Amino acid sequence: MFLELNGITKHFGEGESRVEVLKGIDLEIQKGEICVLLGPSGSGKSTLLNIIGGIDNADTGYIAINGEKTKDMNEKALTKYRRKHLGYIFQQYNLIPNLNIKENVEVGAYLSDSPLDVDDLLKTLGLYEHRHKLPNQLSGGQQQRTAIGRAIVKNPDILLCDEPTGALDYNTSKEILKLIEEVNKKYGNTVIMVTHNDAIKNMADRVIKLRDGMIRKNYTNEEKIAAADLDW
Repeated sequence: MFLELNGITKHFGEGESRVEVLKGIDLEIQKGEICVLLGPSGSGKSTLLNIIGGIDNADTGYIAINGEKTKDMNEKALTKYRRKHLGYIFQQYNLIPNLNIKENVEVGAYLSDSPLDVDDLLKTLGLYEHRHKLPNQLSGGQQQRTAIGRAIVKNPDILLCDEPTGALDYNTSKEILKLIEEVNKKYGNTVIMVTHNDAIKNMADRVIKLRDGMIRKNYTNEEKIAAADLDW
């Protein structure tokens, strides 16, 4: 078992304003899977992603990657775990404005012991000819590609995507989803993607539906659709 979540609970606030956001999440994800977390706002999907990513702590339960439990780690070990295992793609691109595209991607490479070849990755991302431009000279889709490059270049075991197409139009969204699919095939990273877009589940190997802090459905997709063929 590659990624295991066991008995994960999480609350925010205290007293009368206390909200139970996650109510005992048990989940197993295989290496190399594309896993989509679906659910309405407030269902707990982004909180769950942040706990997997070590950005947030669970109240109870544990997460294990290849048998390593995050709750057994001190802060230094947890930082190393994040650097070694995880790549993050957010809705906001968070690029460094005074670095060019290649340099923004290289920032991710410095965090890794075994980074991917930057030029090769820029070609995969369709950014090679734009590598000397600054972020503000690129479209939103190209900036999101750069952010994906920065996350992938460190060759993480797990790519965490929080609404990666949330700020993009239909055609650009599909380009980004095709890219995530391509990266998954080429480099074998496990992809965990939070989305509220129901159509995206069709490109996933595993679909997890959350509601009110609990998993309501967890199934393997028997008939995957290529990202290029998604429609919404």
